[in-house]
Amino acid sequence: DDIIHVAGSVDPARDIEIINLELIFSDIEQAEKRVERARKETRTKKEAQIEVDALEKIIPVLNEGLPARSVALTEDERNSVKGLGLLSLKPVIFAANLSEDELATGNAYVENVRAIAAKEGAQVVLISAQVEAELVELSEEDREEFLSSLGVSEGGLKSLIRATYNLLGLQTYFTTGPKETRAWTIIKGMKGPQAAAVIHTDFERGYIRAETVSYKDLVDNGSMAAAKAKGLVRSEGKEYVVQEGDVMHFLFNV
Repeated sequence: DDIIHVAGSVDPARDIEIINLELIFSDIEQAEKRVERARKETRTKKEAQIEVDALEKIIPVLNEGLPARSVALTEDERNSVKGLGLLSLKPVIFAANLSEDELATGNAYVENVRAIAAKEGAQVVLISAQVEAELVELSEEDREEFLSSLGVSEGGLKSLIRATYNLLGLQTYFTTGPKETRAWTIIKGMKGPQAAAVIHTDFERGYIRAETVSYKDLVDNGSMAAAKAKGLVRSEGKEYVVQEGDVMHFLFNV
């Protein structure tokens, strides 16, 4: 009752519908223009038929008031319409801002949002701006105790970041040295040389191998030297697929 809203009441399901419709109207106009051109292109370009097939699936769904992301497309079809930049085709996460007391359990509004998310194949993350503001002021130990008292294992902000990484197919690896430890964001499935290129393209060009240890093993043992002494540091070559939380030391020559 204390929340001020332009519509005069709190109704997240209604708000989602309004935003979706605005995006859908924009997509309908763009998709209908494009499908006509794509049909003409099928006479000279075989791949244009894939785009036509995709748009002919998408347009009826948009006209029903549903987002393009709710359409089941093949990988080729999805790739064919990427260049259109259809707004309602983009993946989404619904973040529900709750009070401290409701963070662990949710409420009726959250259930409505979850029902919408289920239809769209989307995820719902519970977060409390109130709790996040308090966490900033606490030590790591006190944060864990505070979150435990609320019945949750981690803050909503961490959950949101984790969900976003998963949604976008991203992961993190680390480099560490005497001066700093850094996290690097890469696409899941990248091999060692491609992951190294995120730091500098020379690393990929002259890639030899990477001394690699998991984050947990490094932390548990206290240092790279200690982990190496226990045989936990691996030498990974060019075909190694980098894993979430890997700590890597690249050897290269250019």
